[in-house]
Amino acid sequence: MSVLVVRGAVAVVDGGGRVRTGDVVSVDGVIVETADLTDATDVDATGCVVTAGLVNAHHHLLQTAFRTLPGTRGIPMREWLPAMAAAYTKAGVDPELTGLAARAGLAEALLYGVTTVADHHLTWPSGADTVGMARAAADAAAALGARLVFVRGAACDDPQEAAASADAIVRALLPGTHGGVSSDGMLQVAVGPAGVHSDPRETFDLLGEVAREHGLRRRTQANEVVDVEIALERYGARPLDLLEEWGWLGPDVTLAHLCDVTDDEIARLAASGVSATHAPGCDVPMGWGIAPVRRLRDAGLAVGLGTSGGGSNDAGHLLADARLAMQVSALVGPQLPASEVLDMATAGSADGLGRPELGRLTPGSAADLCLWDVSGVADAGVADPVAGLLWASPGRRPRTVVVGGRVVVDEGRLTTADEDEIVAQLYERVRR
Repeated sequence: MSVLVVRGAVAVVDGGGRVRTGDVVSVDGVIVETADLTDATDVDATGCVVTAGLVNAHHHLLQTAFRTLPGTRGIPMREWLPAMAAAYTKAGVDPELTGLAARAGLAEALLYGVTTVADHHLTWPSGADTVGMARAAADAAAALGARLVFVRGAACDDPQEAAASADAIVRALLPGTHGGVSSDGMLQVAVGPAGVHSDPRETFDLLGEVAREHGLRRRTQANEVVDVEIALERYGARPLDLLEEWGWLGPDVTLAHLCDVTDDEIARLAASGVSATHAPGCDVPMGWGIAPVRRLRDAGLAVGLGTSGGGSNDAGHLLADARLAMQVSALVGPQLPASEVLDMATAGSADGLGRPELGRLTPGSAADLCLWDVSGVADAGVADPVAGLLWASPGRRPRTVVVGGRVVVDEGRLTTADEDEIVAQLYERVRR
């Protein structure tokens, strides 16, 4: 039995905005109320706020290798998509690059307090070893000690090939498993077309069949500006009308972005049971708009938070995007309080993944947690240290990160890999 005790925190955020003091105890990677502490490992949280590990509900890890590319900033999405595609083609996306990019992106995630990442992988060159690519990302996560949700996406792929690949990936990564989650909870597989702007109904239908057969979650992107424009041009309908017609509005579906939605559409989304992912760090600089998070939450939708990829955001710092979400919320409604946005970045994201054991520090939850030092000058004068996590210094690194009861970041450094080596290997591959 492995027992870990976090002691002496300034505050502990359990989940749902609840804040307390006292210890956090885990046994064999699960939060408990009490335990025999005779042989426990103590973690000193003096001067820290303790939160659940952040959950990045929408990322594109491959884009970690393609940040700040010339010609990809300040341009319409119709131009951005082919610019990114050209960079992928030039580099040659294969299992090696997929694994190295995932390793760098997941290392960055852990160093900034993100313990679970949903990777919506959309780039699958014709004839590629798709199982090898998915396995490379999964192996990178396992080596680092991060939780990964690998989403077999599609973007203009042949529908039959995409579905066959998705089926092969889930059988290879989670053999003999139904429900899409490994027995230890460290790996999850889902499916998701990029959106109605890039994929036909057949892709949605066939990936939906794979999801039903294996019990997988479904994810897609909807109602960015270009998504609405192309749907109207191609089908004479808005994206959510199509998703509803195609059977892609339901409790097992999460929709990212949702920048341009009407009150009627919000009501339909709530009635369907879908969840949403807000990605302001992508949507704002790309000019796609701002999701009306207050209205979505008030309607009853679970709303998580995601960074999206390095091609649009350039960073996987979910806490920084949480701050941005607070700031821009006042442009489309009442300003969101820090407690709500922190809940979106933890429990809200986890709920959208169908993972209620994540994003919380309550008994029975996974022991994924972060110690955020709030004793320094960046937090001087802060009256509410929990709100200060987002308002005062959103670029901070946590002092300690624990995943499943295992310390993976200590004193701001990875314990499971060499950061310099990760950077060097990715640069070497990209510059070939």
